[in-house]
Amino acid sequence: MMCKAIRVHEYGGADVLQWEDVDVPEPGPGEIQVRHTAMGLNFIDVYMRTGLYPLPALPSGIGLEGSGFVAEVGEAVTDLEIGDRVAYASPPPGAYAELRNIEADRVVKIPDSINDKTAAAMMLQGMTAQYLLRQTYEVQPGDTILIHAAAGGVGLIVCQWAKYLGATVIGTVGSPEKAELAKAHGCDHAVLYREENFKDRVQDITNGEGVAVVYDSIGKDTFMDSLGCLQMRGTMVTYGNASGPVDPFEPGILGKMGSLYVTRPSLFNYAHNKDSITAMAEELFDVVSGGHVKIEIQQEYLLSNVAQAHKDLEARKTTGSTILLPG
Repeated sequence: MMCKAIRVHEYGGADVLQWEDVDVPEPGPGEIQVRHTAMGLNFIDVYMRTGLYPLPALPSGIGLEGSGFVAEVGEAVTDLEIGDRVAYASPPPGAYAELRNIEADRVVKIPDSINDKTAAAMMLQGMTAQYLLRQTYEVQPGDTILIHAAAGGVGLIVCQWAKYLGATVIGTVGSPEKAELAKAHGCDHAVLYREENFKDRVQDITNGEGVAVVYDSIGKDTFMDSLGCLQMRGTMVTYGNASGPVDPFEPGILGKMGSLYVTRPSLFNYAHNKDSITAMAEELFDVVSGGHVKIEIQQEYLLSNVAQAHKDLEARKTTGSTILLPG
């Protein structure tokens, strides 16, 4: 079946995203065909577009997150039917499309309490927040944490969820408007990183004790100062590279700074099979359905205009979650 999709033929800027006709075959054994009603925009898509995270081969589809309904079911798929509402955040890339095939064990059914747009906006960012807060470092009541890019998609979810878990939340933001947005979503202390040194501010807020964990999606520009925010035996979670990859460093510095822990997790090492995907998604659906975490869709773009969406994301013009709509 023919449909429209975004294809990448070479790595580069947002203009390499091409709106093309593609032929989608019948789903194979163990696959379903999903007709998207919404798709998510994430910074990992930028990494793949530029080649920082290489795509499987070129030309390639792109995008890792979507929601919609099951249009066709392949052989050996027993737990999904045509018409089921589903969502996913999973490789292989190819979510930027009106229609796609994907392994059935990569998707989850969307509960009635969550609409398609919210599902598309929450899966990758929400399951990222789940593994950060509940698995990589399990946040406890009374912990003080630091989340960079607190007004971003993952940041707003982390602020709310961490607050629900009983933590004190410090977040970095780039403008007073983003500070207000973060504060409205559970961030106790919003630090304007362009106006003040966030490490000094964190030490001031914590009376010199530091935080239990730093969740850092910025990378190169914030890594060393983030280490300086940690309490003894604190955990540094570097899970993104918005400013570029972290520079090599001497591991001995971790001992000198308080026997710190550093980890570089990936969602897809946590959501690696059907059981883990289902468990993570169910916990996410529970906190959203229960009203503890609100998914903020702040921007919507037509899929055919995804190049502009990428430009706005890279320019830090976006807040909260961004979705793409067919067309």
